[in-house]
Amino acid sequence: MLISTSLLPIVSVAQTPQGNTTNPSFNKAKKIMQKQIYTNSADMKTIYCGAEFNVNKYITLPAGFTTEVYKKRVKRWEAEHVVPAENFGRSFTEWREGAKVCVDSKGKPFKGRKCAEKANKEYRLMQSDLYNLYPAIGAVNAARQNYNYVMLPKTASKDYRSFGSCNMLIDKKDRDAQPPEHARGVIARTYMYFAAVYPKYKMSSQQRQLMTVWDKQYPVTKWECQRAAKIQKIQGNVNPILAARCKNS
Repeated sequence: MLISTSLLPIVSVAQTPQGNTTNPSFNKAKKIMQKQIYTNSADMKTIYCGAEFNVNKYITLPAGFTTEVYKKRVKRWEAEHVVPAENFGRSFTEWREGAKVCVDSKGKPFKGRKCAEKANKEYRLMQSDLYNLYPAIGAVNAARQNYNYVMLPKTASKDYRSFGSCNMLIDKKDRDAQPPEHARGVIARTYMYFAAVYPKYKMSSQQRQLMTVWDKQYPVTKWECQRAAKIQKIQGNVNPILAARCKNS
């Protein structure tokens, strides 16, 4: 299927790719997702399970979906960081060690995500990058946590957490996740984008190898290009990974 080159501009070879430089608010990013990105009913589906949702963020679970955990979040629309916040957050000293401003009302210092968000604008910009945010069923988002994506061996299936008809698998023992096939290309190109525009984020060689394979196995879709065009207009930066693939598809 031919994808129009007008959806994304050509990126100059000499141009240095940039990430999000305009919106440091995660809450604002979630509202933008709801009101400006996912506005077509055909596109209003969660990344892993394809669950439909409406403008009020009400999720209709797909037939056969089940979960043993996080049941209170099962019909909650949530913004999933495909590249987990912790995976890039730990590169910030505020996350690892805290900061002077990270003291609660009782005088107790804190660190981690809460401190990085409070003390470092660069972190807030990365956390709020729309290219990395996708709608997810809350229970699945919670179960995935910050686990790496992998291809799981079939022999250890008893150790996996599953969601019935939704083919998202969580390895509870080794803390890994295997996404459904329809999400793998999107996930791969999101990881590749993050590595391309944020010097602080480093993919492991194993993760990079897997993302390269998934990128080739599951080519870019028209929907990905359309979504990227919307985000570029709102956020202001080109996604260099999708610009190249949308141009050549």
